[in-house]
Amino acid sequence: MSTRILVDGHGGDHAPGVVIEALSKIIHQSSSKVTLGVVGVADILIPELEKWNIKGHVMLVEASDIVAMCDAPANALRRKRNSSMHVGAKCVRDGQWDAFVSAGNTGALMAISKLVLKTLPGVDRPAFASMIPSATGGTFFLDIGANVDSTAEHLFQFAVMGSCYLQVAEGIQSPRIGLLNIGSEDIKGTDVIKEAAERLRGSSLNFIGNVEGTNLFDGSVDVVVCDGFIGNVSLKTMEGVAKLIIQTLKKELTSSPVAKMGALLSKSALGRVRDAMNPSEHNGAPLLGLNGIVVKSHGSADAHAFTCAIDVARREVESNLLGTITESMATIHQSS
Repeated sequence: MSTRILVDGHGGDHAPGVVIEALSKIIHQSSSKVTLGVVGVADILIPELEKWNIKGHVMLVEASDIVAMCDAPANALRRKRNSSMHVGAKCVRDGQWDAFVSAGNTGALMAISKLVLKTLPGVDRPAFASMIPSATGGTFFLDIGANVDSTAEHLFQFAVMGSCYLQVAEGIQSPRIGLLNIGSEDIKGTDVIKEAAERLRGSSLNFIGNVEGTNLFDGSVDVVVCDGFIGNVSLKTMEGVAKLIIQTLKKELTSSPVAKMGALLSKSALGRVRDAMNPSEHNGAPLLGLNGIVVKSHGSADAHAFTCAIDVARREVESNLLGTITESMATIHQSS
């Protein structure tokens, strides 16, 4: 049985065009083993499905309303109960689909998903996570925006979920966990950070201590935990710096005939650098801790980036991430 993934036809800055284009890309991959669906307003989505000639390959789930990017989460939650987000979350809750992917309003997606799907046993709050590039491949970073104020217990739960994700999705048996702080010393940080560190040291997790921002990229840690305010600011800063580096490289490598010759000779290496630093290649933030698979795509994602988000959802389903998190939470609470 193939994995069933439903996408939000109206989420993001460039929907529905980019969303349907992404579905077309996946469908035309001969190795694709997923069943795809799109949820939204039929009159808007059907012309796009016909444009990309995939109407007969994608199941349409109808919804009569749309959550706009500017909608307040409370308004989306209470007044738009037949929106594509609400219907998509309900389809996962009811077992009709295995995962839901949206590039829409982050706050609304968080609120709706939590209300409809609830959280897993032992989890108080869900957390958005992202894989960011590092010297050894990648660092799993959470929370990146779901919770702006987190307690020590919340940070501990984020660490458990991050560790589970890398075990099942990346095959890392004992992920190294770090707590993002203003210094590596135990005496530094807020009371919440200090309490979370103490909680992590007393657990069975592979906690290596406090880490600083530079450790996100040096390969010394596998999972970095922080609250959503710090995580979101950090992630957006990384993306801005990555774009600046790529733009500067392009400018300098075309500045003179000699530079152009050097760029031609190192074209393949520069391509790998570009891909490693391209935010699109790391698109797809799982909302961990829910009793269902939900993945958030960048609102500005292009079609390729959106396919990456769909692939994140596929891997979560196929690896039974929800079962692993539930089991780990139960085990850790029992040992405590």
